[in-house]
Amino acid sequence: MSSVSKARVLVAEDHSLRNTGIAATIEREPDMEIIGLSQDGFEAIARFQALRPDVTVVDLRMTNLAGLGLIEAIRAVEPEARIVALTEAIDDVSIKTALRLGAASVLLKRWCKSHLAETIRAVHRGERPLSEEITAFLAHRRVSESLTPREISVMKRVACGKSNREVAKELEISEYTVKSHVKSVMTKLGANDRTHAAMMAFRKGFFGMDPEKF
Repeated sequence: MSSVSKARVLVAEDHSLRNTGIAATIEREPDMEIIGLSQDGFEAIARFQALRPDVTVVDLRMTNLAGLGLIEAIRAVEPEARIVALTEAIDDVSIKTALRLGAASVLLKRWCKSHLAETIRAVHRGERPLSEEITAFLAHRRVSESLTPREISVMKRVACGKSNREVAKELEISEYTVKSHVKSVMTKLGANDRTHAAMMAFRKGFFGMDPEKF
């Protein structure tokens, strides 16, 4: 196979041994080649700008410009950039954000040796491959993060600075029920307190989904 047709891959991983292992895995493949290795996020974006790889492999937990920031920076330079994000754990909350920011795929690091090459090939072809584990995790998060219309109504009012008593009076429900709704939303969104929950609900776009009027 001609080297001209090889997928040119840039790897950004701050763990030196894993970086070397990923490079070795890729270099064994006849249809791809490593054009750059970086253990620093800022260095990685500089190399991306200079080398313009076909596929970039990004560790989500890098130091000095973490993986999410690096994905965002790369896509700002090249909106069509093809990125494979690597994560240590299946429950990494960054997975959903990485995909939203433009990563074409997220791969668990423990699967790198057996699945990295085929994932890079698929991403190079313009596909967005995800393992069954990642797909199941994302489906679970969608269910756990969904808010009911009543929860949205309550949180809209909390976002306006209203107390539980004020919200209860306005919606004609008990204060205990308001507290239960707030606690439920905090659990679903992983919020620290009621204010944080309201902010997260707003950022996730729930306030635009409420069938009730403010």
